[in-house]
Amino acid sequence: MRVVTLQSEIDFDGWRKAARDFRLAGVEPGSARFRVAGADQQTGLFDTPAHPGFRGDERKKEESFSVPKPFVDLAEGVILHRSDDRFDLMYRLLWRLRDEPNLIKVTSDIDVADALERAKNVSRASHKMKAFVRFREVEDDQGQAWVAWFEPAHRVVERTAPFFMRRFTTMRWAILTPDGSAAWDGHDLAFGPPATRDMAPQDDEIEEFWKTYYASTFNPARLRTKAMQGEMAKRYWANLPEASLIPELIAASAVRTETMVAAPAPAPNERFARVVPAARTLVEDAAPPLDLAVLNKGVQACRRCPLWRDATQGVCGEGPRQAKLMIVGEQPGDHEDLSGQPFVGPAGQVLDAALAEAGIDRSDVYVTNAVKHFKHEPRGKRRLHKTPDTPEIVACRWWLDNERRLVKPQVVVALGATAGLSLLHRRPAVTKERGQPMPLDDGSTAILTVHPSYLLRIPDEDGRARERAALVRDLRAVRERLA
Repeated sequence: MRVVTLQSEIDFDGWRKAARDFRLAGVEPGSARFRVAGADQQTGLFDTPAHPGFRGDERKKEESFSVPKPFVDLAEGVILHRSDDRFDLMYRLLWRLRDEPNLIKVTSDIDVADALERAKNVSRASHKMKAFVRFREVEDDQGQAWVAWFEPAHRVVERTAPFFMRRFTTMRWAILTPDGSAAWDGHDLAFGPPATRDMAPQDDEIEEFWKTYYASTFNPARLRTKAMQGEMAKRYWANLPEASLIPELIAASAVRTETMVAAPAPAPNERFARVVPAARTLVEDAAPPLDLAVLNKGVQACRRCPLWRDATQGVCGEGPRQAKLMIVGEQPGDHEDLSGQPFVGPAGQVLDAALAEAGIDRSDVYVTNAVKHFKHEPRGKRRLHKTPDTPEIVACRWWLDNERRLVKPQVVVALGATAGLSLLHRRPAVTKERGQPMPLDDGSTAILTVHPSYLLRIPDEDGRARERAALVRDLRAVRERLA
């Protein structure tokens, strides 16, 4: 039996080197053992420590071989699992990969399925840590700081700490756990030894305000106890100040629900009641709006397609009344839906920078979208973008046509296929037709290019730089055409 002692429970680099050496030396899974320094493990009678640089019996030594990156990623996650046999499981997979190079894709294999399930549990533990860590305020010789105690289901402190570093960059904080600690001083992220609950503060002045907020936002009519416990398992309740309120809130939910249902409906907002009927009449009668202000009111009451149901508000165009250049995007994003302004999110920042580099002042441009409401699907607390369907684009074309009629631009730049479909009444091939002037029925010219959000999805820097340069070239050509 060959034995390797790892430096810690999450010593992936140590396991990786030892496992590679074992595999090259032909040490079968049943003859390889991994243990952690300081762990309470008995030494076997026939255990033989593997010395540094161990390669095993040279007669059994095999040629080097590579493993797919998904296996390395999987092993990094599994080794954070609390199970004692996690190192052995991953070594069994490594041993088999030599003869079964596509093993990781065989999800029906018992070892692969086991490893994937453990990695999933580790990922879930990391997610729960992001959701359920509660900081409490303390004072030290450097001033204000924040400390939290947390007991993760698996050893995910080092994996998850960078999230808190990015989220709370301006705070000095520490997260203490039984596995180790993480601390951020505003400049460096450091990891330390395990801690105990008594090393963290038990309450602070803000806690009562937080509990009051939590109780006031609790909706008894939407209570699903099993679903709640599935997302916020009881094992985390001891670390959550609001958890002390949960039993009482659940017990009183039935009475509160009956009270809410019995309460009379509130009177409608008078200002909204004056604006919406007039705007809805405009939409239903299809009367062309007289100016952009009337058009904006009409969009807020638009019911031409179902997208208005899940959006915060309609988002109309923005820019000079008689702009020579109009830029048309796809639809509002999450930032635009909340602010009511077009192109203010990440894609808008990319567009602003490209316009500036091309020598175009955005304040001289009328910026709008082919679809006026944000189409999305909920994913946890996030709202993920969904591309509008053709009927939704066609239904919203009436608003874009009226924007073009009122602004009268000389050139209309279509960002992406959705904007191209709305303007050209056909779905264009963006990569083949970009930069080509295309006449529109009102005498203006359409020019097609990529949407700035496309640049944000390109993974490598070189590719992103090339596409950005191409977008800037398209906009420079537009500027020259206007001149």
